[in-house]
Amino acid sequence: MQDVEVRRHVAAPVERVWELATDLEGAPRVVSGIESVEVLTPGPFAVGTRWRETRRIFGRSATEEMTVTAVEPHRSYTTEASGPGVRYVSGFAFAPSAGGGTDVTASFGAEPTTTVARVLGALTAPLGRRAIAKALAQDVADIATAAERG
Repeated sequence: MQDVEVRRHVAAPVERVWELATDLEGAPRVVSGIESVEVLTPGPFAVGTRWRETRRIFGRSATEEMTVTAVEPHRSYTTEASGPGVRYVSGFAFAPSAGGGTDVTASFGAEPTTTVARVLGALTAPLGRRAIAKALAQDVADIATAAERG
């Protein structure tokens, strides 16, 4: 699957948006798509931070173990997860907007690691891309709402 990318302007400073986007324990209260988070590596949000995130996807709960693989504080972070036959890479980027506030970009990509996953991915790519784009847009909208409330 090719990367899916969603962009949105948030009327709040980068520091506030970053704080909400990296608050793992608070994520279920901010992001409506997240049912629960179990932090596996306590401490500051950094490369190597791991957690289990449970989301409702296609009408059922799904849990993935996420690992932070890159961080530029207040600018961007990347996470990776592996599922049956697939490696997922997702990320957020935060940029101060010329008119004030923050421009947020959220991205998601999936790389099949087995032949079966490649075939299934080819068959379901359009549906999957739409579902992922909708979920990413909702995640960013939820973070924006919380950040703009202050």
